Amino acid sequence: MLVDKMLEKIMQTDSSRAELASELRGRVATASAKQAYQIYQEIFNSRRFKQLAAKGGRTQQLLWASTSTKNPDYPDLKYVEDLIGPETINTLPQETLSAYRDHGQPAARLEDDLEKAGRVLAQLAQLDIDIDEVSGQLEDEGVEKFNKPFDSLMNTLEEKRGNALKG
Repeated sequence: MLVDKMLEKIMQTDSSRAELASELRGRVATASAKQAYQIYQEIFNSRRFKQLAAKGGRTQQLLWASTSTKNPDYPDLKYVEDLIGPETINTLPQETLSAYRDHGQPAARLEDDLEKAGRVLAQLAQLDIDIDEVSGQLEDEGVEKFNKPFDSLMNTLEEKRGNALKG
């Protein structure tokens, strides 16, 4: 959504780059996820990790968090279906899960069109969008979204613990 907003601004204010921005709109998130999955595969299929696995090491799984479609112009299952792949976890709101049960098409797609995904990310530079900077911002915001509920939970538990010790 963050990059789409940047692209929409370019579409509105820069006619010389509007066409490219329009072509990339709605494609960057899945392209980025596909690239992340490739990095994941490289790490956990590496010789180094195989040595660790022989000693009991286990892989992590990629988490696609809250993959509902926020933009009503996009298909309701856009991010769910594009991100289906082995060793991944996808958290969906109930409405998106219901839509998937109704008309989802299960198939592993996470490794489809990898070259196209790479081109999408490379083209962002032509629009002066730094994907590493964007990724850092999204990561910071994501951590913050998890920290607040965690801190609230810990405060509630501490409060209940204190009440239990008093009683």
